[in-house]
Amino acid sequence: MLSAFFMYLCSLNMFRIKKLDIFITKQFGLLFIGTFFICQFVLMMQFLWRYVDELIGKGLSLEVMAQFFWYMGLMLMPQAFPLAILLSSLIAFGNLGESSELTAIKAAGISMLQAMRSLIVIVIIVTGISFYFQEVIGPKSFISFRQLLISMQQKNPEVEIPEGIFYDGISGSNIYVQKKDMQTGVLYGIMIYRMNGGYEDAAVILADSGRMQTTEEKKHLLLTLYSGEWFENMRSQDVAGSANVPYRRETFSTKRIVLDFDGDFNMQEAEWIASDARSKSLGKILHDLDSIREFNDSVGHQFYQEAKMGAFYRPSISKADSVKVVAEAKKETTDFDSLFMKLSPETKQRVMKMAVNDAQNAASDLEFKGEYSNALNSNDRSHMIEAINKVTLSLSCLIFFFIGAPLGAIIRKGGLGVPVIISVLVFIIYYILENTGMRMARDDIWTVWFGKLLGTCVLTPIAIFFTYKANNDSVVFNIDLYKHLVFNMLGLRSKRHVSMKEVIIEDPIYMADAYHLVRINKDIEEYGKEHELLHLPNPIKVFFQPGDDQTIRRINTELEEVIEDLANTKDRTVLSLLNQYPIVATHAHTRPFRQKWLNVITGLFLPLGIFFYIRMCRFRLRLRKDLHTISQTNEQMVQHIAATYHPTPMTLEELEQMPLLADIINNK
Repeated sequence: MLSAFFMYLCSLNMFRIKKLDIFITKQFGLLFIGTFFICQFVLMMQFLWRYVDELIGKGLSLEVMAQFFWYMGLMLMPQAFPLAILLSSLIAFGNLGESSELTAIKAAGISMLQAMRSLIVIVIIVTGISFYFQEVIGPKSFISFRQLLISMQQKNPEVEIPEGIFYDGISGSNIYVQKKDMQTGVLYGIMIYRMNGGYEDAAVILADSGRMQTTEEKKHLLLTLYSGEWFENMRSQDVAGSANVPYRRETFSTKRIVLDFDGDFNMQEAEWIASDARSKSLGKILHDLDSIREFNDSVGHQFYQEAKMGAFYRPSISKADSVKVVAEAKKETTDFDSLFMKLSPETKQRVMKMAVNDAQNAASDLEFKGEYSNALNSNDRSHMIEAINKVTLSLSCLIFFFIGAPLGAIIRKGGLGVPVIISVLVFIIYYILENTGMRMARDDIWTVWFGKLLGTCVLTPIAIFFTYKANNDSVVFNIDLYKHLVFNMLGLRSKRHVSMKEVIIEDPIYMADAYHLVRINKDIEEYGKEHELLHLPNPIKVFFQPGDDQTIRRINTELEEVIEDLANTKDRTVLSLLNQYPIVATHAHTRPFRQKWLNVITGLFLPLGIFFYIRMCRFRLRLRKDLHTISQTNEQMVQHIAATYHPTPMTLEELEQMPLLADIINNK
């Protein structure tokens, strides 16, 4: 039945498996398997550090250790899936982009989403597997892991007595060893404090040397001591009313002592783990939430009734009623202060003690009820957090895929360099958002829905944005674009760099370019007389009136056309002069922004307006310096062109007679 349905789907064009799908699936599949085991190992090592103290020095068997790591791995698999998908998709599409295979795919008319369709199906399957692990395997693994961990924590450690300090790893005894012989196993300078009968019947044993070994059933320790003394109080045998405490002292040459020591590993019963939200499936959590909330409501209602009938509300005897009774009895207006002052000192003290006791009892009752209510609410929130986490952790597989695959196609870098860095950054952002939201929701600072959906809601728009940009071949990580934007914001600019071209199709028209440079110098001279750049501009015109400096824009456009034409030369002098031309900013000296509303807002906000006004004045000074540099460079360029590219060499007098160049020479 299923095979027939699958064949029917494959017969449709939209579900037809193509060679491209198989090729991309192979690229992604191998990487996913490798990165999954790497991510699983990293997560297990990070998780292991939390319980390293429970494992060291316990003498656990390989079978127990294997169970520990097995259950840990099953619990961490849903967390390894998203990270493995992110890293493998980044590397896979980065390799395709770096080898120009992705360019060939797009050139064939296949969009990015079409190229990802086979992987989308695979990731959806992985998402379902992740949810299955959290729904079925995860709760069982958590119960077994917690039960195993509790048993490991309660297991007595192997006897490894250190030198020079007291060792309390044996129940009821503290042992001090001055020196150990590692080859023979002999202990020297032994001091033992035994507390089996309590502190009143404590025994102190001193011995010159001794040996220690475990019995075959690993239930006791046999300690053989040589040349020592035994001191012991025997208060338990004391006669009632006697002032003397029985005391025992024994000197021995050889003494054997049996100490209780359970060296076996015993699995502990842990039925309470089943009440933990992490040990339940989603259906069980939703079912238990109703019972938990009903119980919490009943407790809250009971606390409310107790508060009404308790010390805070007494409907039978109120203050107004008692004042009324006293007033009627004495036929005069009476208050409690006057009544209290008429009491005897002993009665006052007794009344004050009763009032303090009532207040302390009420405060203790409130504190207990508050802690109990917080525990009930915490249980409710933990179940909600775990229910939402099962869904969000599964959906993170899809979200990370739609971040990793488009990013790999955009950056076009394969291998384990840039993809690993980006994967770590994305996962750190997700980890911070997820854990911050979880902690805030757990502590009832944020609502559970907001805290648990914070990471998902932040990364989902990012995934949609990257997918849209990659599918439309939009530029996202163009370093030059962002560099240009930062330079504009800070008022920085790069130097002009014109180099000699290897192939020149058409030589420059030198004399025409010289003529244009002469015209540009004339325009610069007229502009300097009309616009006094050394004077401060009018703030009203700067921030509240529209307008650009069209003259500078025209001069800069003509200059760039001349530079573009002269850049086709092989003359090194011309190239050197071209690199002396500054890159002119045609807008920064007039107003801060091109949009009128931004200028108005900047002008109204005085501190920001002062900053941009001073910045604009600096740009006016820089423009004046740039125009002076352009004029001098134009003169040098015109003289070089006239002397080099005119048909006949010319003297200065002959140069002055040229109609196109006479103006610039006369103005010198």
